[in-house]
Amino acid sequence: MRARKVRITDTTLRDGHQSLWATRMRTPDMLPILETMDEVGFHSLECWGGATFDAMLRFLDEDPWERLRLIKKHVVRTPLQMLLRGQNIVGYRHYGDDIVRRFVYRAAENGMDIFRVFDALNDIRNFETAAAAIKETGKHFQGAVVYTISPVHSLDHYVEVARSLVDMGAASICIKDMAALLSPYYAEQLIGRLKAEIDVPIQLHCHYIGGLAPMTYLKAVEAGVDVIDTATVPLAFGNSQPATEMVVTALIGTPNDTELDLEKLFTIAKYFEKVRIETGHERGVTSLTHMQVYSHQVPGGMISNLESQLSEQNALDRLPEVLQEIPVVRSEIGYPPLVTPMSQIVGTQAVLNVLSGRRWHIVPDEMKAYLRGQYGAAPGPVSREVIQRVLGGEEPIHVRPADLVNETLEDYRDEIDNLARSEEDLLSYALFPQTARTYLERHHIGPESDVFGTQMPAYLTSQVGTALGDDAGARLRDILMLVEESAVDEVVIEQGDLKMTVRKAAVVAAAEAPAAAPAAAPAAADDHSNGYHMVRSKWVATFYRAPSPQAQSFVEVGDTVAAGQTLCILEMMKMMNELTADVAGVVRQILVEDGETVQYGQPLFALEPV
Repeated sequence: MRARKVRITDTTLRDGHQSLWATRMRTPDMLPILETMDEVGFHSLECWGGATFDAMLRFLDEDPWERLRLIKKHVVRTPLQMLLRGQNIVGYRHYGDDIVRRFVYRAAENGMDIFRVFDALNDIRNFETAAAAIKETGKHFQGAVVYTISPVHSLDHYVEVARSLVDMGAASICIKDMAALLSPYYAEQLIGRLKAEIDVPIQLHCHYIGGLAPMTYLKAVEAGVDVIDTATVPLAFGNSQPATEMVVTALIGTPNDTELDLEKLFTIAKYFEKVRIETGHERGVTSLTHMQVYSHQVPGGMISNLESQLSEQNALDRLPEVLQEIPVVRSEIGYPPLVTPMSQIVGTQAVLNVLSGRRWHIVPDEMKAYLRGQYGAAPGPVSREVIQRVLGGEEPIHVRPADLVNETLEDYRDEIDNLARSEEDLLSYALFPQTARTYLERHHIGPESDVFGTQMPAYLTSQVGTALGDDAGARLRDILMLVEESAVDEVVIEQGDLKMTVRKAAVVAAAEAPAAAPAAAPAAADDHSNGYHMVRSKWVATFYRAPSPQAQSFVEVGDTVAAGQTLCILEMMKMMNELTADVAGVVRQILVEDGETVQYGQPLFALEPV
């Protein structure tokens, strides 16, 4: 047994709250404890990447780049670490090489030290651009190997992927066990092989979920692992990582003693326990459903998303059916590991198969893209029957997917115009156009208004539903309540250049109420109302308005749209699906508001056919 300490990466500031708090920890909740965390002697602090970028813009009204800069200002000794999804960066599709490179450059410039890069399919081609850019910045490129269990994922497979990443320039290798499937004795074999055959440090990232992770860590330590990932106890266990305090205590007095100060760790834990209580978040726990990960192999975070989606569908009782369907779908499409974005793609398909009652009848755009090869090579053989059913005569591609993505960062500059005050703003828009535009308009547009006490962006001037976020101002909510409780249907407010129409919700939503979630798709006859063609939601999802083809404005009432033109974006389990017009026509009604949750079969647009 070696006589040198095991090092610890703390994941509290990224994976801890992503796994347990739906990525809702705010920057002000982090700042007061950062200097103490910096004094502990962690190998690194994982604080950025993954879903945090999206969540900050979409839910927290925060600039991800500013968070990184603030953390770097307070953490001066400990390297900062992020999770980068290869060619997907921090999004859910492949971006152009130029965008990948410039994202890495700006992340490094703003304070990132260690880039943990993974690809959901372990497709080495999807690491190439990010790896080269990281090395150009002089920062640490850590190649992550995604672990799963399937007939095509062998010990040799993992070692070969790790060896390829080292050949690409990885300064360390991480085994990423996102579904908590890595067992103690298999970990001992895997780490032993890697330490014997690869001459870079080996790190292990396990989620707790069913409870194996502490034992897995112990056997990995005995096999020579260099670094392991943990989280402070208030944000540990359940879907998160094992608790730092547990692991540190377990190794005290051994040749692998971490030598971290338990008292400092408990100071940190007490601070985050206070934050947990104040924000109303639950502790990480393991349920029977989570324990069954050993049979259905569905990661805990994915189960939480499924529970949320099925609850909105009033179909939570069908979760067992979905959990049975997921392994079937996964086997049909070549056993992809269930990690972002593949977990969302497979999970969504399983939900649709179960709720529609017809397997592979409704297929999201992302599943079609995966079957085309646009995410990379499937680990195993894909069912020809599924390919034929979904793609028809179209054959999958065999080149590096990013070779077919020609976009550059500059392609987005004209679209966002003067809203982007920096290259960071432009990158945010390129990654998440709808979400970033909303954020930038909220912060970069509009005169100061005495009526609202905040800057009101131009896109709020006609649809009050969009304005009801946290930043709309208390007086706006008062006005809306007044309208709702009165006999007045509409009030127009003018303040300088700002003009806003406040309408009753019933007026905005139009006469037709949302359809209840059916077990199957609505009949064709139901797609017409008052002579209009009704475009309905294919998912339980969040509705986002889509830019027109010229990208100068959103699709609006009165616009003429072509068959196949994108009308809106429907987000389901973090997947952005385009909903297109199935007939050419004039948009006569938009029946929902931006950011609203919509149900399966709910009418969204009324088109007058032309």
